[in-house]
Amino acid sequence: MNSLRKLVDGFLLSLLIAIVLANLAPSLGASGGVLKLDWVTAIGISVVFFLNGASLAPERLKAGAANWRLHLLVTTSTFVIFPLIGTALYFGLGHWLPAALLLGVFYLCALPSTVSSSVAMTSMARGNVAGAVFNATLSSLLGMLITPLLVGLLFSHSGHGLSLLEQLRAIAIQLFLPFVVGQLARPWLKDALLKHRQLVNYVDRGVIVAIVYNSFCDSAMAHVWSEYSTGMLLAVAALVSVVLFVALRLTRLAARRFGFNTEDEITAVFCGSKKSLAAGIPMAKLIFGAHPALGLIVLPIMFYHQIQLFVCSIIARRYAARPD
Repeated sequence: MNSLRKLVDGFLLSLLIAIVLANLAPSLGASGGVLKLDWVTAIGISVVFFLNGASLAPERLKAGAANWRLHLLVTTSTFVIFPLIGTALYFGLGHWLPAALLLGVFYLCALPSTVSSSVAMTSMARGNVAGAVFNATLSSLLGMLITPLLVGLLFSHSGHGLSLLEQLRAIAIQLFLPFVVGQLARPWLKDALLKHRQLVNYVDRGVIVAIVYNSFCDSAMAHVWSEYSTGMLLAVAALVSVVLFVALRLTRLAARRFGFNTEDEITAVFCGSKKSLAAGIPMAKLIFGAHPALGLIVLPIMFYHQIQLFVCSIIARRYAARPD
């Protein structure tokens, strides 16, 4: 647990450093700049999803596949309830928050669940780990199609980024195809990936940091940040905290209403309330293209990622402390 905490803290520190550097010297990491990060991140995204595909053990999915009520609840929470909340916030807060931030809030709500932390929290809380593995993986695969569809349906009128067909084509080429190739190559790579699991984690997080740095450099070059106060950014952090609270509450109530046992309730709460930074940052690069406010769009998921880790770790410890 201590090693996980150090990794999370180091990752957060890397993101903060990337944001500071982006504002100090934005031309260095901007698209088309000296570092050519737009090309580097495009290759990095494909590498990450190739490694994700090669790391996924199909046999781990079979054990949790039969619990259809649990899968239905998690999928409904992730791709129906969350987007409805995001839609309400987008149209309801249009007079108080900038469009780019609200776009980011909706994008957060349209993202799939995270895999690693959902399974880790479920395991810590003594929940249905097999069900968590199946649901988190299913959510990630569905998200490659559903997330751009949801964003395209609501924001096709905005004129920013790629068209819906271009988004799906880019995701198919840069995300889904490398994932499938990685899955096919798994028999030859699984032992090496298991042995060097920490290195794979560093590659994953390194690509995310590079995308964040590139995005914030582009936003700084477009003078996006000069338009917003610190108070407004704190308001976004508070807003996504409320979204997390609502998601946690609704998934828990639904699990109890449907008569789930405690282990399935734990899985529903963690898989149905989490959102994936690891998938969200790369997909944002593909969905929104060269949007000048991309750094602002990904800000809600960055806030949400850290808040969900903190809050869900507390909830997991409380579940784990329950009497047998």
